[in-house]
Amino acid sequence: MRIGLYPGTFDPITLGHIDIIRRASALVDKLVIGVAINRDKGPLFSLEERVAMIEAECAKLSEQTDTQIVVHPFENLLIDCAHDVGAQIIVRGLRAVADFEYEYQMVGMNRVLDSSVETVFLMAEARHQAIASKLVKEIARLDGDVSSFVTPLVFEELLKRLGKG
Repeated sequence: MRIGLYPGTFDPITLGHIDIIRRASALVDKLVIGVAINRDKGPLFSLEERVAMIEAECAKLSEQTDTQIVVHPFENLLIDCAHDVGAQIIVRGLRAVADFEYEYQMVGMNRVLDSSVETVFLMAEARHQAIASKLVKEIARLDGDVSSFVTPLVFEELLKRLGKG
């Protein structure tokens, strides 16, 4: 069974993330969405809230793609998380050149730690390339409309969290 790991903070999950999940599902039999606990980022949503939103959105995708999609919170090294879930592939989404520079360094370090785990990059669809969770939160905080960047479920959760809905 080919297992892939798609890690991120997902605070919140966006249409760009969902696009990568949908396309990564075609490459593996099982896709693990690794939700980084990363306390340094000061997430807007709790770990439990992020996991619940991802599970809700991925349930539909799992049925559509016939790929098992599971959510797995982690707070250890990415390569250790890959070992924990039995992943042979780490899936990373790219939006721009700036993403590539960071990801290139990450791949190099992960290859030193375990060269048997391969990293695959997927470019976000053109219409999703500008979407970043950080920008979605900022726009929403400043009363901008983020409904075209997230699903209706996530949009509602954002409004509630920011006291706007």
